[in-house]
Amino acid sequence: MRSQKFNPVLFAKAISDDTRQKIMGECCCCWLSVNEIVDKVDVSQPTVSHHLAILRDAGLVNIREEGKQTFYSLNQDQVAFCCGQLMIKFAPEEKSTQILLKTL
Repeated sequence: MRSQKFNPVLFAKAISDDTRQKIMGECCCCWLSVNEIVDKVDVSQPTVSHHLAILRDAGLVNIREEGKQTFYSLNQDQVAFCCGQLMIKFAPEEKSTQILLKTL
C-alpha cells in the first residue's frame, strides 16, 4: 500500500494506543476475524472494531472479506514504509537511514 500518502501524525496516533499495539501484534503474519481478535486482546467487540477502524484509516491492516465475516492482517509493508519515512524525516544523518535511502 505504498501508494497511500504517509502522514506521520496519523501513523503515530494509530500506533500510540496499547490496545492497537496488541491488535497489531496479534494480526502480524496471520488473518484473524474480529471475534478472534476480541478473544486474544480481551476487550469488547465494539472497542476492537473502533481500534481496527483507526488502524485501517492509517493503512496498517489488510482486510479480507469472506461472506459476512471480515478478516484482518497487519500490513507489514505499510508499517515498514512508515517507519522508514520517519527515519528519513527525523533522522536523515543516521547511518541506517543512509542505507535505507540507497535501497529506494
